[in-house]
Amino acid sequence: MKQRVSTFLVAVFVAVAAIASLSCGGSGQQPLIIYAGRSQTLLQPLLEQFSKDTGTPIKVRYGDGTDLALGILEEGKNSPADVYISQDVGALGALKAEHRLQKLPEDVLNRVPAAFRSPDGLWVGLSGRARVMAYNTDRIDPNKLPKTVFDYTNPEWKNRLAIVPRSDGFPEFVTAIRLVKGDAFAKDWLTKLHEQNPKLYPNNIAAITAVANGEVDVAFLNHYYLYQFLAERGEGFKARNYYFDNADIGGIFLVAGAGVLDTSKNREGANKFIEYLLTKSAQEYFANNTHEYPLVAGVSPEAKLPPLNTLKTPNVDLSNLTDLKGSLELMRQTGILP
Repeated sequence: MKQRVSTFLVAVFVAVAAIASLSCGGSGQQPLIIYAGRSQTLLQPLLEQFSKDTGTPIKVRYGDGTDLALGILEEGKNSPADVYISQDVGALGALKAEHRLQKLPEDVLNRVPAAFRSPDGLWVGLSGRARVMAYNTDRIDPNKLPKTVFDYTNPEWKNRLAIVPRSDGFPEFVTAIRLVKGDAFAKDWLTKLHEQNPKLYPNNIAAITAVANGEVDVAFLNHYYLYQFLAERGEGFKARNYYFDNADIGGIFLVAGAGVLDTSKNREGANKFIEYLLTKSAQEYFANNTHEYPLVAGVSPEAKLPPLNTLKTPNVDLSNLTDLKGSLELMRQTGILP
C-alpha cells in the first residue's frame, strides 16, 4: 500500500497549486505555514484578517484534507507545515497516531467542550457536522427510510445510492464503523454496499445535486450541504436531510479541526492562529458561511439546523478515529474506493 500511497501523493502534490502567500510586508516575523484541507473560498478571508491583525506572514497550501495529512506523513521531519486544518478528525487522528502533533495550550483547548477535542490536547475541533442521509423529496417518504445505515445493503436499495468516497467524511465514517463493529464487519458491509452498485461522485455538491435531480434516491453526506443549496435555491430544492434519531452510527457527529505539527518552526504563531479560529467572530463566520455547528459556547448555529442537544448521536470517542490509512485500504479492497 505504501508504494500506492506514495505514487498517488506525487500526482496530488504536482497538481496542487503552489503555496500561496499572505503577508504584511516588512513585518520581519516568522511566516506561518498552513496546510488547509478546507476550501480556499472559506478560509482565505479568515487568514487575511489574522495576518492583518497580527502582522504575521502566512503561506498556505490548500488541498484535499486526507491527501494533505498523508502528505505530511510522507514528508516526515522535513515537513514545513506549522498548522494542519482538516475537514475531519480522522485525518488529525492519523497524524496523532504517528506522533506528528504537539500539545495545544490549555486555554485554547478549553474553549471547546471535551467531546470535541483530543483528550491528550493534540487537536481541537473548529466546527461540527452531523452525518445524514440526503433524500429526494419526490421519491422518498422519510418515515420509511431505514433506521440504521447498515440496512442500505438490503436488496431494495440497489442502484439507488450515492457515495462520495474521496470526501473526508466517508473514510472517517468507515473508521467509526471499524472502531465500533470491528474490521470484519466493516469489510463485509462495504462489500455488500459495493454490490448495490452505488453511484460514486467526486464531491458532495455533485452528490446532493444528483439526489435533487432524481439521479439517485439517497446519498451518504454531511448535513450542511443541503443548507447551502436551500440558501441559494429556496425551499423548492428537492432534497432534504434524514437525521438518524436513535444513536445509529450513520448519524455520527464529526468535527473539523486543527493541530500544530511537531516540526513547526513557529509554534507561538501556530497556537495564536488556532486560538483565533475559536474566537466568537471566527465561529460566527463558520456558522454563517458553512451552515455547520459552532463549537464555542455563546455562538448559536443557524436557526434552521436542529439544535445540537437534540441530535441523537452514537457514543463514539472521536479521538480514537486514528487509522485513516486502514480505512482507505479497506475501501479499496471492497471496491468502494476505485
